[in-house]
Amino acid sequence: MPGAIPVIVIRPEPGNAATVAAARANGLDARPFPLFDMAPAAWTPPDPAPYCGLLAGSANVFRLGGGGLAGVRHLPVRAVGAVTAEAARAAGFAVEAVGEGGLQPVVSALPPGRYLRLAGEKRVPLALPDGVVVDDVVVYAAAGLPMPPALADVLAGPAVVLLHSGEAAAHFAAESARIGVQRGGIALACLAPRIGSMAGEDWQRIEIAETRSDEAVLALAVQMCKKVSPRGH
Repeated sequence: MPGAIPVIVIRPEPGNAATVAAARANGLDARPFPLFDMAPAAWTPPDPAPYCGLLAGSANVFRLGGGGLAGVRHLPVRAVGAVTAEAARAAGFAVEAVGEGGLQPVVSALPPGRYLRLAGEKRVPLALPDGVVVDDVVVYAAAGLPMPPALADVLAGPAVVLLHSGEAAAHFAAESARIGVQRGGIALACLAPRIGSMAGEDWQRIEIAETRSDEAVLALAVQMCKKVSPRGH
């Protein structure tokens, strides 16, 4: 794809490879640069008796949850989206509901009761409806990686960066500042408004996907590649 605007994918694996493949299928010059390592966290499953369900905001819960998942496997899962639901089923869980647009809409629709949320070390705060109690247990953690010189070289010219989480936005912004990346040539395609806010200011463009899905972010990136200015701001 000579002359194409590079589209940078920084999310961790295995999502990085999947997004890059989908991006290339959409004609984008996608470049994989994972800036996170995902690793299991030590955890002990709580007594499942008080809980009427399990909340899962990421497929990493089931990929990295380890042996502790057996202790809560009988709890029905309410998943943030189709990918998380698929990972839950693959791990032997029954999926009761699949949401769209983040975990908050799933939580907002919960009937009263006590729920267990298995999550990463950094997670989105939730506004709970009346009668709903959620207990969080950390089962995995993301470690930010330094920006490699090859990525810094790509970012010396115009590029579109895909951001799938607020933590990714904050880490990318911090690494860009550390390396001295000029923000004026970089456009950010964000999965949700919170992500754009956490990226900070002075980027050439910050745009938000119409829906909270990888497909919507890629559709946004296709449009943004047509608008990115090689001259920066």
